[in-house]
Amino acid sequence: MDDSVIQVLVLAAIAVFLVLRLKSILGTREGYEKPLIEDEPEAKRSNRSFEVIDGGPDHDIIDNLPEGSTALEPLSAMKRVEPEFSVTKFLSGARGAYEMILVAFDKGEMERIRPFLAPEVFDAFNGVVEQRAANGLRVEGEFLGVRQLVLSDAQFDRSTNEAEITVRFTGEMVTAVRNADGEIVEGDPKVSRKQRDSWTFSRVMGANDPNWRLVATGD
Repeated sequence: MDDSVIQVLVLAAIAVFLVLRLKSILGTREGYEKPLIEDEPEAKRSNRSFEVIDGGPDHDIIDNLPEGSTALEPLSAMKRVEPEFSVTKFLSGARGAYEMILVAFDKGEMERIRPFLAPEVFDAFNGVVEQRAANGLRVEGEFLGVRQLVLSDAQFDRSTNEAEITVRFTGEMVTAVRNADGEIVEGDPKVSRKQRDSWTFSRVMGANDPNWRLVATGD
């Protein structure tokens, strides 16, 4: 056997040894693995902005809250009673409810939205609709959309499982109020305006009825 063949065999043996040695140190990796992260000191972990829920931050909650919000704990309590509850889906539903209620209110179609209003809220809205009709007024309007939506507060009563969530809306619409003669007495059918509302929705978590009801309104 000549020297060149011997050298090749020696190098091959060294290469096999190195491969086996590396595998014993590093282990075998398949696919993507997250890099290791050193444990944080206890003091640093305790200064996190949001509490840890069931092993990690619940992004369905924290991603929908403004900085400094006190709604984290009540929303977490709601989820402990009803794990399938989603803050993201709630806000999407609240956006739709805001438009539906405002449009029905302008058109005077109060019975259509009765199931979504607390009795006292329905009576207040319906009273305005009846007063408009008595004065011969009618509203012409077009809802252009929700420009901003913020979950501003949340409350949870552990004794009754009743939840309340307050949402601030900024909507944009075109509205004009005409009298019996067709004259515009309020608004402008050619100019859009912004409307800001703070609405509170309520529901008993864990109940069969999935609907949230509007229980309070404000500016």
